[in-house]
Amino acid sequence: MPAMDITPPEAARWAARAGLPLPADRHTAVAATAHHIQSVVAVLRELDFGDTAPAGAYRAGEGKHDAAV
Repeated sequence: MPAMDITPPEAARWAARAGLPLPADRHTAVAATAHHIQSVVAVLRELDFGDTAPAGAYRAGEGKHDAAV
C-alpha cells in the first residue's frame, strides 16, 4: 500500500480534529512528517516475519550463549 501524499490543509484539519490546532506556519512541516511516518509504516507492513514469535514471547537471558561464529 503506497503512502498517500498529505497536503498541509489536510494535516491542519486532522490536527484540529484531534484537538491539536496548529499555527499556520506549522502545516507544511506537519504534513511532511506525517507523510514520512506513513512511508515508514508502509515499508514495515511489507516485511514478512514468518514464524517470528511476538515480542511478548521473548525472554531475555534465557538464550544459549555461544561465542562460535
